[in-house]
Amino acid sequence: MKKSLVVLLKIGVSVAIIAYLVFDATRDPELFANLRDQPKQWGLFVAACFLCGGAIMLTLVRWHYLVRALEVPTRLGGSLRIGLMGYLFNLSPMGIAGGDFVKAVMLARYHKNCMAKSVASVLVDRLIGLYTLFVVASAAIVLTGFRASQNETIRVICDVTIWVTVAVAVVIGLLMVPAVTDGKLARSLERIPRVGPVLDSLIDAMRMYRRSPLVLVVAAVMSVGVHSLFATGVYCIARGLPGNVHSLAHHFVIMPLSASTGTLPLPFGPFEAVLEYLYTHVPLAVGTVAKGQGLVVALGYRLITVLIAMIGACYYIAARREVAQVIHDAERQPGIGQGPTTVMSTRRPAARVARDDAVAGVGRLQ
Repeated sequence: MKKSLVVLLKIGVSVAIIAYLVFDATRDPELFANLRDQPKQWGLFVAACFLCGGAIMLTLVRWHYLVRALEVPTRLGGSLRIGLMGYLFNLSPMGIAGGDFVKAVMLARYHKNCMAKSVASVLVDRLIGLYTLFVVASAAIVLTGFRASQNETIRVICDVTIWVTVAVAVVIGLLMVPAVTDGKLARSLERIPRVGPVLDSLIDAMRMYRRSPLVLVVAAVMSVGVHSLFATGVYCIARGLPGNVHSLAHHFVIMPLSASTGTLPLPFGPFEAVLEYLYTHVPLAVGTVAKGQGLVVALGYRLITVLIAMIGACYYIAARREVAQVIHDAERQPGIGQGPTTVMSTRRPAARVARDDAVAGVGRLQ
């Protein structure tokens, strides 16, 4: 009952955000009339589909690379299939299971005694993807002079983005130091209520990868490519619609900042709200962006992601009984939980042994 109420609350908040954005946009009756009547460049929408699809495929290849780095003998085809199902679950508004949770337990099912490694690959993949959002946005802010906006809120957002980028870089650097992850501080973090198990899992994951920093560097470079493709895809969506458009350089700031709201436990709404705000408050060199334009662009992007997720839906339909059984079995095991963007590692001794084996094994990687 409690779980159902939480899910309904999440959906209610998301619907309320979208409803407000639509209501605010309809104050300008010409916006949707122009979108309906003026010509659109459908070729750019097709290009956006390929760019966003390429970004998603590169994300799954990145995860496969991180899995292989822990010597889990999975094939690329298997990683793509599991990854696409996880992507489908990430888009699900019903909260039946997080996509990261599905990826971890499905990978562990096909490769016995690899739960700790599966969790580590998912956590590090998520951390790298999220952090490089801020790296790309910070670099674009500096290179484009985005912070020079006369809007005080925009300047604050730019400053916070840069400071978060620097602060997280320091934290990641500390996690790569054995004295930090193996000392008293790490053990004390494990005891923090609710947050402790997640921090413990993250520290475990960094233990596995810290002896092979080149793996993390390559994964980070791939992530920059992912976010660049997404930013260019959203730019193509905007260019395909009538009205004024922000530059491609601005989209390298706007898109990562909007996408970073994906860490919030809501199925939709925050991304659309942030994109709409930045679209309408970041000044153009000539003219202005109509209110509601960012919402339309965001909904176009959502539509593309849903179309791509249909590939994962095909895989899920073909193996729905197996997936349901795996999720059911994993949720019944003590110490395994899932959230919207993360999965906590099992606390059982077997997982600790697997983790220690992974830490020893990854040291042989180049």
